[in-house]
Amino acid sequence: MVAICVGTMALVIILSVFNGLEDLNRQVFKSFDPDLKISSTKSKSFFFDLDQKKKIEKIQGVKFVTEVYQDKALARSKDAQMIVVIKGVDSTFEQNVGLKAAVVEGKMALKNGNRPMAFVGSGTYNVLDLRVDDYLNPLGLTYPKNQKLNVLNPEGNVNSTALEISGVFVLEAQYDHYVYLPLEVVENLTDKIGKRTAIEITLADGVDPQGIKSQIQDILNKDLIVKDRDEQNEALLKAIKIEKLFIFIALIFIIGIASFNIFYALSMLVIDKKDDIQTLSSIGAKPSFVSKIFLFEGFIISGVGLVLGLVIGLSICFLQQKYGFVKLGMQYALVDAYPVKIAWMDIFWSVFWVASISVVASIIPAKRAVNYMLKF
Repeated sequence: MVAICVGTMALVIILSVFNGLEDLNRQVFKSFDPDLKISSTKSKSFFFDLDQKKKIEKIQGVKFVTEVYQDKALARSKDAQMIVVIKGVDSTFEQNVGLKAAVVEGKMALKNGNRPMAFVGSGTYNVLDLRVDDYLNPLGLTYPKNQKLNVLNPEGNVNSTALEISGVFVLEAQYDHYVYLPLEVVENLTDKIGKRTAIEITLADGVDPQGIKSQIQDILNKDLIVKDRDEQNEALLKAIKIEKLFIFIALIFIIGIASFNIFYALSMLVIDKKDDIQTLSSIGAKPSFVSKIFLFEGFIISGVGLVLGLVIGLSICFLQQKYGFVKLGMQYALVDAYPVKIAWMDIFWSVFWVASISVVASIIPAKRAVNYMLKF
């Protein structure tokens, strides 16, 4: 009973934690990634037709459309430097409510009057020792020119700019090195005037992304593709699901090994009760009746363990959801405690496989009891 109980409890808790982590990642994606994203299937960047943009903006349910150019650049401040991801966006970027919620210092802005500013991730902010609104120590950005190397004039090989910091945001570590800039600043820095790496589309609340996605795809050229938020992060979500699957298989395998306890316990019981089996046979008991006795014995053992495991596992999950007593122990994490989400389909499959394994473990001893009976 204890073996089945512990195995079932572990299944419920671990699968619920994986569900919670998947939901947490989706919350992060919602703050950073758009509802729909247009990108090229053939090249890194592309020219986007303004007529197509106007048609997309007219689709019912589309809130706003943001033009984006994204690349990497060298960032400097004082004596520190690092490679960052620069993301040039147009003025609609400031309507991103999800990212505003992640601001920890300053504000989410790309301009102060006519003066361009940078909105940075916490990793860039800390490594380069930046300060919000510090015009004496701005963020310096350098990007190589697409030209033949000029050895005599090294500074002529790169484009440079310097901007004050408007604010800082904190999400996951993968976004720490992002720097948001006005689109025209990135265009001048990279010499990619008019080119875009993506068009990000934000939808109104309650709108079905799949319906809008198909409408947008009909407007676009065949070289452009629309992806929803899950498709934009397909690799990570697939990795979580695969890891969850292998953990499930591993735990089921452990429960399978634990079920040998039921097998050996019933086998020993059959040997111990040989005389009782003979007595039952003498008073007219049928083989099916004797078989059911030992099957029910196995069901009682596994059933009690299964129910106890479910009750304890679900109780721990509900307590974690309400009180969060198991902490992540990470600074600047979106949540303090391990996220947990109970999925009833996971509970169903856990019960199904544990019960199936227990039935298989009980069948052989029951058949052995029948063989003893037939010998008499």
